[in-house]
Amino acid sequence: MSNTDYSSDTLNGMTPEPMGARRVVVLISGSGSNLQALIDAQQHDRLGGEIVAVISNEPDAYGLKRAHEAGIEAVVLPHREYDSRDAYDGALIKVIERHEPDVIVLAGFMRILTPRFVQRFLGRMLNIHPSLLPAYQGLNTHARALADGASHHGCSVHFVTEELDGGPVVLQAELQVSAEDTVETLKEKVHAREHLIFPIAVQWFLEGRLQYAAEGATMDGHPLPPYGMRLSHADAAEELDEEIDDA
Repeated sequence: MSNTDYSSDTLNGMTPEPMGARRVVVLISGSGSNLQALIDAQQHDRLGGEIVAVISNEPDAYGLKRAHEAGIEAVVLPHREYDSRDAYDGALIKVIERHEPDVIVLAGFMRILTPRFVQRFLGRMLNIHPSLLPAYQGLNTHARALADGASHHGCSVHFVTEELDGGPVVLQAELQVSAEDTVETLKEKVHAREHLIFPIAVQWFLEGRLQYAAEGATMDGHPLPPYGMRLSHADAAEELDEEIDDA
């Protein structure tokens, strides 16, 4: 199996490891489309665990409605009610720990986490980022990719560390940038790939296959390369029933 081209067959051929129910806490700030992908995976027994709580720092986040509709506890913890980032993260730690999660999933959680928070849950936090890390860490990834004339773009699932968008990469999904692409079309294509790979990475973690180590991430006991495993443009398009331009 190639580390650069992660085949569709492998995506569909995972054998879950028998274990007790695993607990997932999801952090959001907005619409929660990646949260919905996780909920859908859980409902089809493809998550490897149960989402026990969704926590938002924004009271009007649409993702809270998604949680309610799925019968998941939805918690609002507004960051503006705290006088410092450290005070907020201290309160967030307490809320999270009440739910005893096996993994904390950042699904569009638009907060820079304090070292205290990261160290408390180090190795148990996964984030989705809209670029092929380490390219385009931070914000405005689609506009930056277009400005650079990038031929490829995509998304990455990675472990969260104190370095912003700098933790070990687990899984990426690639897309080819066309001359007709805009920020909006790239956003749409990248979102589709996020929804494809994020539940898979969470399932791998909950099954014990994916692990964090000081030197990087491992899969089935084998060290992953810096870019993790990568789903090619062609394989991602096939999974998503997208038309492939052979030109």
